[in-house]
Parts: sequence; C-alpha cells; structure tokens
Amino acid sequence: MIVVVDERELVKDGYTSLFGREGIPSTGFDPREFGEWVNTAADSDIAAVEAFVLGQGETTLELPRAIRDRTQAPVIAVSDQPSLEATLALFDCGVDDVVRKPVHPREILARAAAIRRRLRAITNFTEIGPIKVFSDGRDPEIAGDVFALPRRERRILEYLVANRGRRVSKTQIFNAIYGIFDEEVEENVVESHISKLRKKLRKKLGFDPVDSKRFLGYCIDWS
Repeated sequence: MIVVVDERELVKDGYTSLFGREGIPSTGFDPREFGEWVNTAADSDIAAVEAFVLGQGETTLELPRAIRDRTQAPVIAVSDQPSLEATLALFDCGVDDVVRKPVHPREILARAAAIRRRLRAITNFTEIGPIKVFSDGRDPEIAGDVFALPRRERRILEYLVANRGRRVSKTQIFNAIYGIFDEEVEENVVESHISKLRKKLRKKLGFDPVDSKRFLGYCIDWS
C-alpha cells in the first residue's frame, strides 16, 4: 500500500486514483492527521505500507523522522518548488528521494523499489526453492518457467515469499494487497485468492508449498 500525504484534497484524491489504476492500493492523509496516525497505528498497519509519498503541508518536514521511528519503508517527497534550497531542505529532514511535479505513479513505484533494494542490499528478485518472485511487477517464475498469475494472486505470492518462514494472518495479507482503509472489499475475498493460488502452485509443483493453520494464518517455506 502507498500512503500519500498532502494538505490538498484534490492532490490526495488524484494520486490515490492514479495508483489505483496501476493496481496498487493507496490512501491519503492530511499532514496533521498523518502525524497522529503514524505515531499510534498498529505495527501490522505500518508494515502494510510499501512507501510514503509526501507533498505539500506545513508539517511535511517533520514527518520523515516520525516515519523512520516506525518503519524503513521509502519516503519520497514530491516537490512543487524547483529550487535547490527546497530540495536540500527535504533531504535534510530525512526523505529518501525527491521528485518534481509532474511525476507518473510508475516512476514513484520504481524509485521506491530502487530504495528498497538499496536498503536491503538485495537483487530485484527473491528465490525460495524453485520459485522466483520479482520486485518490478513481472510474473514470477517456477523452475525457470514464467508462472503467469492475476495481479492479486501474484501480490499474495510476493507477500508470502517476502515473509517466508513466518506465518502471516489473513488480515495482514488483506492489508498488503488491498490497503488498510479499503472498506469496499470484504476481507474474506483473500481466502478465495489464496485458494486459487494454491491450486495453481499444486498443479505446477506437484504439491502445495503454502501451509495454513486456522486462526494462525499462512506460511510458505522450503526445507
């Protein structure tokens, strides 16, 4: 999920709409509301955020350090001011990158992915057994063959692999795929997506690598 922070309602709605067209869940905050949220939100909600996009607001320069107290997710500032001083001020307050308007949401996503790669010092893919998932939106591969999946199933597989060896709940998966503020989608839809994904994995691998336990959640591992 992408979190957009800007005091202008039109800007927040515009970016959340554009991210939605790319299949990425997002939500918008006023800077002051966001400052309260980031300090009090549950760890699981913070963990669902893939990147923060900061726009205009009186308290914008105070937010990166508050974010960094909770998460290492990329913080990208979108600047309306084409000046060196404004750019340096944003970097000084702790943002990871600064982009100038207008900027396409795909560029923001690409920059966030690049920041995550540098932070984690990893390549643009993760392997678990014969399964390889990518961080750039490509379909995963199994034993070198492209394993085409619908977007939701692909993102669930990416999330399970990113948390390999650790059990994650249905709620955590829902938050990562749909966003923590999406009230129009029932959480139980995750079970349908996971069921379809597991059937496809079973058909391709000959067994189901996803372990599920009632009330505890799902885990993918390779021993």
